[in-house]
Amino acid sequence: MKAAVSWWDLAGSTQTIDSLRDYLRKEGVEPWERVHGMRLKFWISDRQTNRWGAVMLWAADADLTAPMPPNRATELIGYPPTVRIMTDVEAIVEGIHAGPSDDRGLAFAAGKSS
Repeated sequence: MKAAVSWWDLAGSTQTIDSLRDYLRKEGVEPWERVHGMRLKFWISDRQTNRWGAVMLWAADADLTAPMPPNRATELIGYPPTVRIMTDVEAIVEGIHAGPSDDRGLAFAAGKSS
């Protein structure tokens, strides 16, 4: 498996964590639900450092050269990620939990913007 991390410093962009969260809620998540070979994608933010990003987990046999949804984050932010890395995944584990969660993250939290 492979893991990809993209991380933007938003200091040079007109976009904010809140505006990017709104983008996720309205259009950003759905296109990724149909990507073959992608096991998981989650978006991350850090208000203290004004950073926004995403982490993707890819199956070992995923074709990483296959067409992907447009990189709207880069379009909206106005420049490519400050940091982009692709790494091997040494191990994964899932902790004990009650199964699929209704918690889809802050972008989908009812009535919350921060």
